[in-house]
Amino acid sequence: MRKIHPRPLIALGAAALVLTGGQLASASTGSARGTHERTENLQWVAKQTQFQAVDMGQKGRSLGDELVIAEDLYQNGKKVGDHAVVCTYVQLGPDALQCLGTFALPHGQITGQALLHLPAHSAVDVAVTGGSGTYNGAEGYVHTVPAGTTERHLTFHLTG
Repeated sequence: MRKIHPRPLIALGAAALVLTGGQLASASTGSARGTHERTENLQWVAKQTQFQAVDMGQKGRSLGDELVIAEDLYQNGKKVGDHAVVCTYVQLGPDALQCLGTFALPHGQITGQALLHLPAHSAVDVAVTGGSGTYNGAEGYVHTVPAGTTERHLTFHLTG
């Protein structure tokens, strides 16, 4: 494996999934079946700690190359968890990345997934695909907004 030119998070736009610490707001809403569904909005700041671009095949950018990113998650300046994501190039010219990430928090984990087209928009919504512990059965999305080259602000909109 060869390293390809690393890029800071800002160059990727929101190509990396990010979870960031969180203020919690809960509400109950009725569904068509008459059951109640809980909604949570979590807000965190993610700060990139490691980044590696991995050349998996042909020299230079090619299908299957990966971006591996690690981030720490903060709420009110205090570290509350971490996040890891791997994005794989699945299309070139224009570039598209399939990204899978896991957000580890004290009371469980949240998983997310997105197909991102580069250049990414300044804000991206990422699908929540599940969770464990407190987040068991989580559904919803994460709204990610870049805040510099290695920091993003995220708002999780979870139901379940």
